Amino acid sequence: MSRTFRTAAVIGAGTIGLSWTALFAAHGLIVRVSDPREDLAEAVADALDRYGPHLAARGVDVTGLADRVRLARGVAEAVRGADVVQENGPERVAFKRELFATLAREAPGHALLLSSSSAIPSTAFAGELADADAARVLVGHPFNPPHLVPLVEVVPGERTGEDAVRAAVDFYTSVGRTPVVERKEIPGFVGNRLQNALSREAAHLVEQGVVTPGDLDKVVTNSLGLRWATVGPFLGAHLGGGPGGYRHLVEHIGASMRSLTDGPAPDADARERLIAAVEQAYGSAPYAELAETRDRRQLAVLDALSGTTGTTTKEEN
Repeated sequence: MSRTFRTAAVIGAGTIGLSWTALFAAHGLIVRVSDPREDLAEAVADALDRYGPHLAARGVDVTGLADRVRLARGVAEAVRGADVVQENGPERVAFKRELFATLAREAPGHALLLSSSSAIPSTAFAGELADADAARVLVGHPFNPPHLVPLVEVVPGERTGEDAVRAAVDFYTSVGRTPVVERKEIPGFVGNRLQNALSREAAHLVEQGVVTPGDLDKVVTNSLGLRWATVGPFLGAHLGGGPGGYRHLVEHIGASMRSLTDGPAPDADARERLIAAVEQAYGSAPYAELAETRDRRQLAVLDALSGTTGTTTKEEN
């Protein structure tokens, strides 16, 4: 049986927490916000004023948005009666360990205990909790700002229960997000590791005098960014292989691409497992159909970008 989510607690009202607050409230939840900052009331009011129009533009009914948000006088008050708790505290293991002990003690036994942790797996801060409490702790890592960027990385810890994983997926789906379950804990999870790899190489290319920062951004926004925004790296590569798909691409240019990176090349068995995984994901769909979808989406992105070229708002800076 799926759970019903009526009340959410947002612990930590920085940039991420305020964005979650607007999103949850816009989707009809009663949201209690806790943060020791002295300007909490002003920060919440400003966030709702700024983010409400964003959500409305995405088709979300924001009527009565502010009426569903409550300011809590502390963590215990915020989580009382909550169905789900979204923690957004500092990226410090000791801090999160102490905070989650409080959440486990004060929140109802059915409440999901979710962390917006950007890099720290939940096992690192749930280790001292009782099994029943650790079973409902997991990471729900968003990309900033979560009221606009759909992805949420759902990362269970070593003792997280499967029912909590399913409930987290249901919850984030109910507020219009795209949850992706990652089945192995790794620092930084998937999104930040990909981002870090590209950022590291971008900095290296600029430092070596190969390209300027501005021109590197043009490279990404006029090629990789456009492609990956519509199909992602693996489907993009699969289509790059033409009707022969990912296997054709790997067999014909894989060696030359691997020569650009450090480290040993994968052995034949590992390469075959990767090809098989990509073919399982995309190989059953006709090439022409996938390519048409890619091209239609890329044209939509290009049309959107052409409508904003040269207009930079204060918020975008």
